[in-house]
Amino acid sequence: MGKYRKMSYLTSTMTDRFDCYYCRDNLHGKKYVKKDDKHVCTKCFDKLCANTCAECRRPIGADSKELHHKNRYWHEDCFRCAKCYKPLASEPFSARDDGKIMCGKCGSREDGNRCQGCYKVVMPGSQNVEYKNKVWHEECFTCFECKQPIRTQSFLTKGDDIYCAPCHDKKFAKKCFHCKQPITSGGISYQDQPWHSECFVCKTCHKALAGARFTSHENNVYCVDCYKTDVAKKCHGCKNPITGFGHGTNVVNYEGYSWHEYCFNCKKCSLSLANKRFVINGDHIYCPDCAKKL
Repeated sequence: MGKYRKMSYLTSTMTDRFDCYYCRDNLHGKKYVKKDDKHVCTKCFDKLCANTCAECRRPIGADSKELHHKNRYWHEDCFRCAKCYKPLASEPFSARDDGKIMCGKCGSREDGNRCQGCYKVVMPGSQNVEYKNKVWHEECFTCFECKQPIRTQSFLTKGDDIYCAPCHDKKFAKKCFHCKQPITSGGISYQDQPWHSECFVCKTCHKALAGARFTSHENNVYCVDCYKTDVAKKCHGCKNPITGFGHGTNVVNYEGYSWHEYCFNCKKCSLSLANKRFVINGDHIYCPDCAKKL
């Protein structure tokens, strides 16, 4: 890679002629350089024959140590890493396509994969995360929302953005109609509203209602038993709850009172008075004919 030129001193008799190839000065007792089988004095060598340093663009004189690589030449002091300026005369190096010379460390940085977070090189052997043919430093692989490193946690994506599971759930998961917290798994739907299974319980006894019979009242849900006991109106005829379940789903309302349809009958003749004219006398109802006989 590097070499010193062999400088020669000539000793001979005064009768012998030994001249510089260019200036014809006598080289007896002087330094000279042999260049392409020609003997050249140092002055002519520096002026006419010296290679130009690829770094400083100055001639590499006869007294300088010259380093060469692939038809390019450097002064020893100029042969340094283009990034960190470390002397490379006796060090491993790499030559870039753009002509730059780099030490092994800087060359690895240039050749290595670049982190998608900080865009710096991910050095071989360093802690990193690979996902979909891209690479991040471990500390750069962070949640888009909370900015914390994900490391060994699970994560989800939305477009090109990466989220830790808690932030993804908080930002994108459906919210429970009851507790307003994200539904991360399972859940049920009622009247187009999502619920946690554990939130979908009877308002009164807190019994789970998933898969059970229930009814709702004023945005609350009740099991059948609690609805009958605590919420349902009482039939003015039979005094039992009007639940809307099974037999007797139709209801008759009049002046603040309610009846099962099947209980809305004439007190005397038991004629059904649903959708018919009727007369109230005290707490009882009568058909018009029976009312005349009272």
